Amino acid sequence: MIKFVKCLNLTHMIKVELDGCRPFAGNADYQEYVSRARKALMTLDSGTGAGSDFLGWNELPSETGKELTDAIMAVAESWIEKEIELIVVVGIGGSYLGAKAAIEALSHSFSREMNLTAAPRIAFAGHTLSEEYMAELMDLVYMKNTAVVVISKSGTTTEPAVAFRLLKSHLERQYGLDEAASRIVAVTDASRGALKGLADRMGYRTFVIPDNVGGRYSVLTPVGLLPIALAGFDIEALLDGARQMQRICDTPDENNPAIKYAAMRNLLYDSGRKIEILAGFNPKLAFLAEWWKQLFGESEGKEGRGIFPASVIFTTDLHSMGQYIQQGERSLFETFLNVENSRREEVIEPDEDNLDGLNFIANTNLEYCNRMAQLGTKLAHIDGGVPNITISIDQIDEYNLGQLFYFFEKACGLSAYMLGVNPFDQPGVESYKKNMFALLGKPGYEGLSEELRRRIDE
Repeated sequence: MIKFVKCLNLTHMIKVELDGCRPFAGNADYQEYVSRARKALMTLDSGTGAGSDFLGWNELPSETGKELTDAIMAVAESWIEKEIELIVVVGIGGSYLGAKAAIEALSHSFSREMNLTAAPRIAFAGHTLSEEYMAELMDLVYMKNTAVVVISKSGTTTEPAVAFRLLKSHLERQYGLDEAASRIVAVTDASRGALKGLADRMGYRTFVIPDNVGGRYSVLTPVGLLPIALAGFDIEALLDGARQMQRICDTPDENNPAIKYAAMRNLLYDSGRKIEILAGFNPKLAFLAEWWKQLFGESEGKEGRGIFPASVIFTTDLHSMGQYIQQGERSLFETFLNVENSRREEVIEPDEDNLDGLNFIANTNLEYCNRMAQLGTKLAHIDGGVPNITISIDQIDEYNLGQLFYFFEKACGLSAYMLGVNPFDQPGVESYKKNMFALLGKPGYEGLSEELRRRIDE
């Protein structure tokens, strides 16, 4: 029997706890970095910093109205009428990570095996060029009543463009041009680009990626909201959480969680801590960490600077990475992602034979054991020389995820400005693309192709 524990508290806000940094950072130094974080907040909110053309995400929660969510739900309802079983979301980087993070966090871990939801299955494509992955996905597509959401500002990014070409061809062969068009939604630029032109010509429904919102900050646009809603989750609650966090993170107060987080991580960075490990104690948060890694890695890693973002899921990874974290090079700090309330309950039963020696925790909730493992890990790692920041949310639901998405976006903007870099560009991403195009023989890259092949043959 599935048992849910009622512990909803929609007024609960994200907490950032810095007690685990006290042995490593003095209060006077921290206050100096708080002052710098406040200045970064003023720079960000006034739009006077580098990359200010991409600040649309900053006010996005409060500016997103019912017209958009109604349009999203209309797609969901129309595909329910078609009895769509599988929705393939095509995108890469910020065009899929936020949606996947939310869907993974909110889903029952075994919903597919137990047939617990009437919502279509969401699969992702366009985030890899692996032939085996795409072929195996097409095996599923051939078996299921399928629709596609394609997400790209340009429509020409290689990985999603390849995946969409394959999926589009299948839908048109299987259902005909008109019916295929009713099964494709494009999330793209408002007025330009190859995907926008194709959508207009073929009659696809479209949603707009705002010009002033970059991919890794786009989870609260239709880029994230549409797939999350199609998976059967409450995007109004997600937006409500983000709106509340927007109000909190707009205040230039020391208790602003974005200021606290940005200030401490920059203080630790300047004291030699170059690696941040985001550690969750719930496997549902594994893909939230992947979204976080792109957000901070792509925003801060430039000009020879930036904190390297890594992630683990404990206690699992304590049996693989725990040794290094405890006693390896002291160039890292940890940020624990703490969930205060479990929505489920499992009690460890007593056993008369006690062969496993666990009767000392008999009649104890499993989550209590998880919490003691978390506390024990925090103390052990601090003793081993690893500073600890703890970020706490009430529980894993849409409201709290909305808070978390906005909090990390705001803190990332502040932190990058404190580092002295533009949080909203990614010039280094283009390097691999140029080489890939040249090696694939794309027209216009002949000179580079020749040069690269000479290097390979040397």
